[in-house]
Amino acid sequence: MGHKVVVFDISVIRGLWETRVKKHKAWQKKEAERLQQSALEKIKEEWNFVAECRRKGIPQAAYSKNGITDTNARLLERMEKNSLTRRSTLSTGRDKRPSSTFVFELSGEQWKELPDSLKEQTHLKEWHINNTLVQIIPTYIELFQAMRILDLQKNQISHLPAEIGCLKNLRELNVSFNHLQSIPPELGDCENLERLDCSGNLELTELPFELSHLKRVTFVDISANRFASVPICVLRMSSLQWLDISNNSLSDLPQDIDRLEELQTFLLYKNKLTYLPHALLNLKKLTLLVVSGDHLMEYPTMLCDSSTPLRFISLMDNPIDHNQCQEDDKMVESEQDRQHFDKEFMKAYIEDLKER
Repeated sequence: MGHKVVVFDISVIRGLWETRVKKHKAWQKKEAERLQQSALEKIKEEWNFVAECRRKGIPQAAYSKNGITDTNARLLERMEKNSLTRRSTLSTGRDKRPSSTFVFELSGEQWKELPDSLKEQTHLKEWHINNTLVQIIPTYIELFQAMRILDLQKNQISHLPAEIGCLKNLRELNVSFNHLQSIPPELGDCENLERLDCSGNLELTELPFELSHLKRVTFVDISANRFASVPICVLRMSSLQWLDISNNSLSDLPQDIDRLEELQTFLLYKNKLTYLPHALLNLKKLTLLVVSGDHLMEYPTMLCDSSTPLRFISLMDNPIDHNQCQEDDKMVESEQDRQHFDKEFMKAYIEDLKER
């Protein structure tokens, strides 16, 4: 007895499906028209607009007249520009907007030093000083006991004051793309520090041992410098999850690299590594490893085994045989700009991988 073959007309099913799709589109159109006429939708739109304005520090008088809110997108754009102009006034201590009470922002090459009035605003919790010609961070920074974020990237800072160690509430320090040649050992006293970014200074060769006291640090970026080895203090940061030491001069990794038991992301690309130690296999939480553009001749084959927690490993542009992934290199004008481009490109690349 043979198999029974069911025969049917596919056009009938297609017709039913197309009819259903048409009905659904008609319902969507009707629902969109209903929402457009709904007072609730208008209220929601106004509320979101007001919330956005408040978040950006725009005063109510700028968008509300006689109780009526103008939600025009161009109005918000215009107000944002005015807000940025007023924000620069904050630098001189004349802007008293509530939303910026605890945040100090400064940018632009017209700034070669910090305004004198800053020392009087010791209640500030955040400094965002970017793309200026500022070279010195004053010693009075020790007065800012509420400080949580020091964002000092892309300036001309040549050294940090020892008084930075007095900031016991500091959570984030970003001094990337400056001209630092050393980090003060007193930074090790900032016991609540969680993120440290010293990338792109080009001249850093070591971190002080005192940074071993930073047991809450989860993120360290010291890429684009001149480190010849992984700093000892970094190996003692027991909570470290992200370590970027790419674009340096590493010739090998320490055999006790497995001390970093919480490490999840390890970026080593563009160094002088010739081999990877077996100790990497002991990092049970390591999910992403990038060693592209080095001089690898040997590595533990188990790294590429499906039994390891690694979800992504890149060994591109090494002398060993590889076929795992692909990367592009591009030219940028200055050395510091090139290093910054490489760093941003790799971060975007990794974020894309994580989303996938």
